[in-house]
Amino acid sequence: MNAASSTVRVGVIGFGQWGPNHVRNFRAIDGCDVARVCDASAGRLALARKQFRDVETTTDPAAVTRATDVDAVVIATPVQSHVALAQQALEAGKDVLCEKPLAATVAECRALADLAATHGRILMVGHVFLYNPAVQHLKVDLDRGELGRVYYMDATRTNLGPVRRDVGAIHDLASHDVSIFNHLLESAPVEVSAAGGFFLQEKIEDIGFLTLTYPRGVICHVHTSWLNPRKVRQLTIVGDHKMAVWDDMNNLEPIRYYDKGVTADHYSSFGEFQMILRDGAITIPKVRLAEPLMKQDQDFVDCIRSRRPPAADARFGLEVVRVLEAARESLAQGGRAVKLPPA
Repeated sequence: MNAASSTVRVGVIGFGQWGPNHVRNFRAIDGCDVARVCDASAGRLALARKQFRDVETTTDPAAVTRATDVDAVVIATPVQSHVALAQQALEAGKDVLCEKPLAATVAECRALADLAATHGRILMVGHVFLYNPAVQHLKVDLDRGELGRVYYMDATRTNLGPVRRDVGAIHDLASHDVSIFNHLLESAPVEVSAAGGFFLQEKIEDIGFLTLTYPRGVICHVHTSWLNPRKVRQLTIVGDHKMAVWDDMNNLEPIRYYDKGVTADHYSSFGEFQMILRDGAITIPKVRLAEPLMKQDQDFVDCIRSRRPPAADARFGLEVVRVLEAARESLAQGGRAVKLPPA
């Protein structure tokens, strides 16, 4: 930002699926302006000028990453281009918001994290589910101990398509749930195992089952599929005090808490334990809906102003990619569990 102005001037690279939403959001944020939009397609840039009539456009990424009138860069391009674009922007002194995954490999993620630290720049990764109001609600209650000790989490993310040719269902879909698990548990897994089915393409899984073991013995599981007749986006959290179910397809009542559990009752006359089921009330909390991407983009601007690190910083993004790498290794080895040493 200029010393004479507090306006955060953003440049957006990539006007495909997410780029238009970022442009819309940053133009709506107080004290923020979109200085320039970049895309390799002249047709997409024509659409950008049609949707945002006063926006400046370019096909040259350097006109964004190295521009003197740009304070922050949003990278909404395919993952193969993330490293080069983020590196250019960070070296030019820009703060960066990069869509997930941060990079294709852990080594590339680590290099970008180190570069951002060296230059004192904000590097946020677009793990947008951290800004979902339901996830934020669950995080507050977990931190307060409302569910007690967490035993396990189980996520389902299925639909009929879209089928990708570059990455499999685990990489495409499970990255969302891995980011949610890591955020809610405030840790990364210590072990990863994966199984998949290769029905439509020889080397790309159409369905995937990912099992993650976290510290303190918490087990998390994800079922992903492009070959399911129903679109399901659901997370179950089981604790020793309560259980929770989040249904992301239910906008009216996304979360339900179940006052249910199992306790061991000791019978001294027999010297044996008996499992007692507890079946209590169902509670539906009020969750105030908001657009997660807008909340993410607003937080990016707030981080720029305050110079505080975002929740989904480069190290957070690196941990998600570490899990995806381990999942690919496990798939290649027939589902063998892969240990993840501390990063």
